[in-house]
Amino acid sequence: MDLERVGNFPATEINNGEREAAVLAPIVACDGGAHVLFTKRADHLGEHPGQMSFPGGGREPSDRNLKATALREANEEIGLDPEQADIVGRLDEISTVTRYAVRPFVGTIPDQEYVPDEREVAEIAVLSVADLTDLDKYESERRDHPHYGDIRLHFFHVDGYTVWGATARILVQLLELATDWEMPAEADREVDPDADLPM
Repeated sequence: MDLERVGNFPATEINNGEREAAVLAPIVACDGGAHVLFTKRADHLGEHPGQMSFPGGGREPSDRNLKATALREANEEIGLDPEQADIVGRLDEISTVTRYAVRPFVGTIPDQEYVPDEREVAEIAVLSVADLTDLDKYESERRDHPHYGDIRLHFFHVDGYTVWGATARILVQLLELATDWEMPAEADREVDPDADLPM
């Protein structure tokens, strides 16, 4: 992965009054290649239960900035020592259906065992960039979303996991910046607003 391109990327901010949040897209070098660490959210959570996500959450008053938010949440959710994370840059802020403005940070972390906080995280998945950039494992669809309007949803199917939603939107930008992967110009299909999600 070319993380220098991420470091030089002029990320945009939203500044629309939505609640601030931050996530860490952790890059792990293991098994001879780059991998991305995801969490699978616990099924009992009120927002996005069971979905794949990056470690992160809402900014707390004690967080001096959003980078601190991302690192605090990663510490809480997977036990990452903030001193072990090397933040290389950030991506465009995105708005979520839960009214958060999410700032994604990208950082490298050590190849070691991480322990999920069972209150929030059901599982930790470390997925290879080689698989995430395999177009046979990717699909997308267009639909009229009640919050976003006409949108394109992305789905990455790797090792029995499906990364989609806001996390997949962040992942698309990360892969396009840091690898030679390009999102296909056209979606695979157009679906009705209430169509089932291909999980």
